[in-house]
Amino acid sequence: MDYKAYACILLTAAIVIIGMAVPTTVQAKGEVYTDRQGLAIKGYDPVAYHKQGRPIEGSPDYELVWKGAKWRFANASHRDLFEADPERYAPRYGGYCAWAVSQGYTASVDPVNAWRIVAGKLYLNYSVAIKKRWEADIPGNIKRADANWPGVLK
Repeated sequence: MDYKAYACILLTAAIVIIGMAVPTTVQAKGEVYTDRQGLAIKGYDPVAYHKQGRPIEGSPDYELVWKGAKWRFANASHRDLFEADPERYAPRYGGYCAWAVSQGYTASVDPVNAWRIVAGKLYLNYSVAIKKRWEADIPGNIKRADANWPGVLK
């Protein structure tokens, strides 16, 4: 292979690598936090927190799509309750960490260990430690998060 052909291949490879490393557009986050499978609340049943007072894994047999996310439920009854009134059962701030939203950013959540129902609304947090920070001033954190939502998605 001659020098010019080799240089051309190297230049092309460099352009491709740089193109993959530099984003061409900044995309807004989804209105609902989802995992890599597109599941809201990492597949946990949002109605169970309200009805059973604990997280219960949902089943792919009882799944529906709302706001671009797949929501799973433990049974058909829970799915139907959610479908009839999703705002009542869905976690606040699209299932993003309530503490993070109160601080002006978004973060994932631990739906098993870091959640709380306040005034009939489900709030999720990133971890147990972050949940403790959030619980130190629940009214203030809710007020700040409400003011930041949905602007933190941009």
